[in-house]
Amino acid sequence: MTKTRIITALLALVSFTSAHAQQDPQYTNYMYNTININPAYAGSRGALSIFGLHRSQWVGLEGAPTTNSFSINTPIADSKVGLGVSFVNDALGVMDENTLSVDFSYTLDLNNRGSKLSFGLKGSANLLNVAYSDLNKYNPNDPQILNDVQNEFSPNIGAGIYWHNEKSYVGFSVPSFLENTRYDNNIQSTMQQKMHYYLMGGHVFEINPMLKFKPAFLLKAVEGAPLQADVTANFLIHDKFTIGGAYRWDAAWSGLVGFQVTDGMFIGYSYDSDVKALRNYNNGSHEIFVRFELFNKYRRVNSPRFF
Repeated sequence: MTKTRIITALLALVSFTSAHAQQDPQYTNYMYNTININPAYAGSRGALSIFGLHRSQWVGLEGAPTTNSFSINTPIADSKVGLGVSFVNDALGVMDENTLSVDFSYTLDLNNRGSKLSFGLKGSANLLNVAYSDLNKYNPNDPQILNDVQNEFSPNIGAGIYWHNEKSYVGFSVPSFLENTRYDNNIQSTMQQKMHYYLMGGHVFEINPMLKFKPAFLLKAVEGAPLQADVTANFLIHDKFTIGGAYRWDAAWSGLVGFQVTDGMFIGYSYDSDVKALRNYNNGSHEIFVRFELFNKYRRVNSPRFF
């Protein structure tokens, strides 16, 4: 099977069939990009946190997915409120969509050991573009692909909860409650948004003063698609250098590295290698990110931020 036929089949599944669910972007470094899937995370790091990520999936395969993500979140003074704003651009073949989200969280202190429970709300606006005119059409008169989709707008709302202390966290979220039908022309639909359910968690084990073990997991469920399970194991050395691996169930193996450049700057990279036949037609997936954090003069970093 040629690369062209593979990407054509992929586009057909994602863009032409309303019976299948639209999948949200996936991230190997989900433990650092929590705000995109769980609004309750906003402000939980106790600092103004600025995050940027680029993901190139299935490199070498024409029309393969690329994702760019940018977010800012912060606690509000000494209140229990956190706010965040995020932007995601996700492209696949002739489809390109941009999503702008605003996040609100409210945090409760559960005990004097640093345990906190946050509740979050997310509001988002999405613009979808599909350039059917760029396709090599088998049937130029197919009513599903006669006209391009240009800036098709759809709003959405979501919610989440997030519990954490200094060394553990668990979160559950549904970023989009509204199951919007996209580009409904009374004949066919380009795609239908479905609710995605996310469950994530992690813990930090101190093996010795110089070495910590940080396992984490992410489960994603959506109607019309297989359950996705990510399991990650990272080691933190001298509170500076992170190295580890991950497995996305029945999909890919990953290697991850990260470095705490300064108290306020962390950079990371991951590489995914597919475990299925698609690995023969691409050079893997690359993800790189950087996180900046700004602390005010009254608050300094007393211990490393693990997640």
